[in-house]
Amino acid sequence: MSFLLAHLSDAHIGPIPRPHLAELIGKRVTGYVNWLRKRAAQHDMELLAKLVDDLLAHRPDHVAMTGDIVNIGLHGEFALARQWLSRLGRPESVSFSPGNHDAYVPTSMPVLTGAFAPWTKGDDGSSDFPYLRRREGIALIGLSSGVPTAPFVASGRLGPAQCARLKELLRQTRQEDLARVVLLHHPPHREGARALRGLDDAADFESIIAGEGAELVLHGHNHRQSLHYLQGPDGQKTPVVGVASASARPGAHYPGAAYNLYRLAREGDRLDIKLQTRGFDREGCEIVNQGLLSL
Repeated sequence: MSFLLAHLSDAHIGPIPRPHLAELIGKRVTGYVNWLRKRAAQHDMELLAKLVDDLLAHRPDHVAMTGDIVNIGLHGEFALARQWLSRLGRPESVSFSPGNHDAYVPTSMPVLTGAFAPWTKGDDGSSDFPYLRRREGIALIGLSSGVPTAPFVASGRLGPAQCARLKELLRQTRQEDLARVVLLHHPPHREGARALRGLDDAADFESIIAGEGAELVLHGHNHRQSLHYLQGPDGQKTPVVGVASASARPGAHYPGAAYNLYRLAREGDRLDIKLQTRGFDREGCEIVNQGLLSL
């Protein structure tokens, strides 16, 4: 088995459609001002388009997108986001996990669920989280950590129901001898993000991995490349990898736009995972290899 998985996150597609006055209530007011003052200059849609072109040129077997496609959860943003997600590939070849900007306010939730249902549909036909998608010896398990929060708070939460189901799916797919890849937006370990930005139930996630294990966990949210290991059963270590924003301008507050490619190859009982990062150079002119790791 050899499987090429691409991972990108935090596209923050813009510009934001001009909101109606009635839509600028509560958290959306501060979010829209933040977009106008800062985020619009930090996220470049031309760079995002070039990054996607480069990703697709590698012909991955599957693409994982781990959230924050939109900015303040406006209804008009989701139509643009759905169009962009379609460009990554057919829904059966692209898996999506929502982030906090997708779930910006309570009224965003039903629109979010409907807009992205084709990209979160599991093998059982349901779009409930967590979903399970089996692909050529790989188990893709998608979680939703995006929940509406108060202004200036960007934390996430899985909740008891998702955690319980995640535990079941990890156990089930281990018995099927599948390579288990977990997708979510927030870094799922304690101290994985700054205060008011992390996963509220990260300790529960760590406990699940300690008992059931996983071969790979992918997330976004921090707009930076990162690598962390969680303790699994029998001394195993589970790599937890974060990726930079897919639209960030180099030289801004965060590192420039990048994405990750994972080559998962099984040789007998051994699973080999190689990670290649591709992103823009410091001038934002060319996409280059930024590193190769064996996980």
